[in-house]
Amino acid sequence: MGRAVAGRLLESGVRVKGVDPAASCVEQAKAIGVTIGASLAELAATVDWIILFLPGPGEIAACVAGPDGLLSALGKGSVIIDMATSSPANTVAMEASARAAGIQYIDAPVLGRPASVGKWSLPIGGDPGVLEEVRPLLELLAANVAYIGPSGSGHKVKLLNNLMFGAINAMTAEMMAVAERVGIEPAKLYDVITASGAATVSNLFKEAGRRVCEKRYDDPTFTVALLGKDVRLGLEMAEAAGAPIVVGRSIDYLNKLACAQGLGAEDTSAMWKCVKNLWKG
Repeated sequence: MGRAVAGRLLESGVRVKGVDPAASCVEQAKAIGVTIGASLAELAATVDWIILFLPGPGEIAACVAGPDGLLSALGKGSVIIDMATSSPANTVAMEASARAAGIQYIDAPVLGRPASVGKWSLPIGGDPGVLEEVRPLLELLAANVAYIGPSGSGHKVKLLNNLMFGAINAMTAEMMAVAERVGIEPAKLYDVITASGAATVSNLFKEAGRRVCEKRYDDPTFTVALLGKDVRLGLEMAEAAGAPIVVGRSIDYLNKLACAQGLGAEDTSAMWKCVKNLWKG
């Protein structure tokens, strides 16, 4: 996601500077023209707007409010735009810490796949005045920039969306594994369903099902581990609101099984291997 955003902004004439602890990501960023900062603090001292793409709440908290984090060096009035998928409670805490330091903070998680940058939807949480300040930048990335409510509201929408993602992914995996078990070739099943125009055919089914047919899991668009994290955060959000959920718990269990089987770094479509593994022996 971060690379997709950087590429889009560079194509639009926006200068982009970044940092990443992963050497491979740094090299990929350099290859598309991103200037690499020496550290978070050095980056923060030289820019006015920061976009975050990080795995989860822990990494975000460390990056923003940890020792030598962004808040230690950003100038007053700077804006942090959190485009990761995170806990709404963590977002509220980060926004409060940022505000106390004279920094502005909004959550703007992505609804869309990396390849569709420019057509995304961004649900926004935080101060609507801050949104209007950065809206021109966000509209380079998204066709729909929608203000939802106070801090954390954007991340609430993203977690709800990813609970639905988890359900579609899990049912695709289970259905295609059962097909093979009962003697229906998954590729033929996929072809006839996608050609049907039936209400069951979603873009996610098309993508995941095609990957299953091609056995293509090691160049993930979205990993099993990250989906597992998002579903878990969605469960925690629901339970904190007094709304325990049933389907989401089943998805969470399947995600955990897949990670325990060593599939965490693979594309979410690899979930069907997890299902098949349950029937071995």
